[in-house]
Amino acid sequence: MADTLEFNEIYQEVKGSMNDGRLRLSRQGVIFKNSKTGKVDNIQASELAEGVWRRVALGHGLKLLTKNGHVYKYDGFRESEFDKLSDFFKAHYCLELAEKDLCVKGWNWGTVRFGGQLLSFDIGEQPVFEIPLSNVSQCTTGKNEVTLEFHQNDDAEVSLMEVRFYVPPTQEDGVDPVEAFAQNVLSKADVIQATGDAICIFRELQCLTPRGRYDIRIYPTFLHLHGKTFDYKIPYTTVLRLFLLPHKDQRQMFFVISLDPPIKQGQTRYHFLILLFSKDEDISLTLNMNEEEVEKRFEGRLTKNMSGSLYEMVSRVMKALVNRKITVPGNFQGHSGAQCITCSYKASSGLLYPLERGFIYVHKPPVHIRFDEISFVNFARGTTTTRSFDFEIETKQGTQYTFSSIEREEYGKLFDFVNAKKLNIKNRGLKEGMKQSYDEYADSDEDQHDAYLERMKEEGKIREENANDSSDGSGEETDESFNPGEEDDDVAEEFDSNASASSSSGDGDSDRDDKKPAKKAKIVKDRKPRKKQQESKKGKDPNAPKRPMSAYMLWLNASREKIKSDHPGISITDLSKKAGELWKAMSKEKKEEWDRKAEDARRDYEKAMKEYSVGSKAESHRGERSKKKKKKQEKQMKGKGDKKGATSKSSSSKSPAKSMSDSFKSKEFVSSDESSSAESKKEDSEEEGAASPPPSSEDSASGSD
Repeated sequence: MADTLEFNEIYQEVKGSMNDGRLRLSRQGVIFKNSKTGKVDNIQASELAEGVWRRVALGHGLKLLTKNGHVYKYDGFRESEFDKLSDFFKAHYCLELAEKDLCVKGWNWGTVRFGGQLLSFDIGEQPVFEIPLSNVSQCTTGKNEVTLEFHQNDDAEVSLMEVRFYVPPTQEDGVDPVEAFAQNVLSKADVIQATGDAICIFRELQCLTPRGRYDIRIYPTFLHLHGKTFDYKIPYTTVLRLFLLPHKDQRQMFFVISLDPPIKQGQTRYHFLILLFSKDEDISLTLNMNEEEVEKRFEGRLTKNMSGSLYEMVSRVMKALVNRKITVPGNFQGHSGAQCITCSYKASSGLLYPLERGFIYVHKPPVHIRFDEISFVNFARGTTTTRSFDFEIETKQGTQYTFSSIEREEYGKLFDFVNAKKLNIKNRGLKEGMKQSYDEYADSDEDQHDAYLERMKEEGKIREENANDSSDGSGEETDESFNPGEEDDDVAEEFDSNASASSSSGDGDSDRDDKKPAKKAKIVKDRKPRKKQQESKKGKDPNAPKRPMSAYMLWLNASREKIKSDHPGISITDLSKKAGELWKAMSKEKKEEWDRKAEDARRDYEKAMKEYSVGSKAESHRGERSKKKKKKQEKQMKGKGDKKGATSKSSSSKSPAKSMSDSFKSKEFVSSDESSSAESKKEDSEEEGAASPPPSSEDSASGSD
């Protein structure tokens, strides 16, 4: 007989919601760990009073009753596990695991039995349904009627909110059956009633979540937040964890209370209660209890009169009442010596605290991530600047948290911390970081054949082959289009030596005219092949041969109609899953037959591609010849245009004054008398002839050319 039994994917029923987790039975007792919250329920073996095995909605369930009246329900067992559990209970807990089935007659009248924290509605000896009284939020009475209201379950789409019981009148005098029923419910229900005086009151505390200033009244079983607008009553049973975190400025302290279920305000849910204290604030506190009661209840953890810092008093009282440890930052120290890192999460700046068993971010929105739920972490480059980096965390459920704008100096400290905690780091690659976590789930991934992934792989191979073919057929021009060395030289010439020489020279116009066409021609030459490459990527030739399909896709096309006929009404996604299962279960001989067909299709495709590429090369060759011819004609036309421009330039240099006067003439300067204008033209020409200098050697040379 094994000393322990472990079960995964077991569901615990708590306040109407089914929380999944892991259940372990050992000699010492029963331990259940909630996968969502990490909360651990521990039932000692000596406390177990009864064990019941029965059929439930999720297969079979186990109900455990303790000697102090608590009830624990676990669902998700298989029928074959009954013998193993029954033997374990007999050997280690000395209990008989009784089999009890629920009554399914459908009657709505019977007897109500109260046992511990459970209300059971029975027909005869068989229970019809059971209601844990801790789920009840309110109980009201009417004439021969009792109404139970329940806590809303945020995780469920549909929640049971109310049940009404009709209680028939009895002949007994002095006993009202309705009131007796209600009192039995209220004695065990989770109904918060502020009866009596508070143990102590903290006035006007600054609360960040929910925002505002609140008076905190401490009662024996719950915490009462009283603000100007809202009131919240928080049972101590809903408190998961307590955190005491120093602010980066070393002058303030955060006190964080983690809640499950959260407190609600309309549609808003507050999973964390965050209080902010100044270290300088002191308080003297007197508990509203006598010294004997304080000693009996708190066993030395609290005294009637206490004094000290405000944050110390609040945390000390909460620790004693909730009976949970306070989590503080561990050995981590950042670049500035603080125990936290300044970062941003969802566009809000805050502080990230690396703890001994997780990370917590405060304050908007507060986030707590345990190490055991982290799949891997990633150090990413900052999106806006290189002076910061991002820290990404992905959980096993697939949720991703990105903490951005972390100072670059914090990288070494944070990396060493993550490495010391043996978390998977994605940046290391598959060899070191992700290999272990991938192997854990390798079996489950391989069980299903992913048709979409197979198709993408096949298309990727063919795309690479086409890219290689096109690069071989595009000629040498494409290979020469990108030359980093030459491009760097061109930039240096343009902006360093030649650009300054042309701007400083006296004959700037002629130099620029000579250099500009050469530059433009070179830029066009560099960019043309790239344009060709882009056009060839965008356009798809309809005459090109179609890509061959893989063996799986050939089989799927042939078998699709048969699968549809065997499973009428099947969706596309379910069809692909079913096809993957059939393909995986197929024998090796049948798969080889489809592999041969795929190989034949691939050979035909390669043959067709060769013929197609030969034809396309010939066509492109003819196109290049016609383009070269056009370029030659354009150069000749351009040469003639340059000659005309040179002659006109020489003539304009001989008569600069005339051209200047002509260029600046307007209608206002033109006289209506033609004779006077003619005379003025003659005088101007004589003056220009006398004043014009002899032509330079450069002008004469350009004229002779």
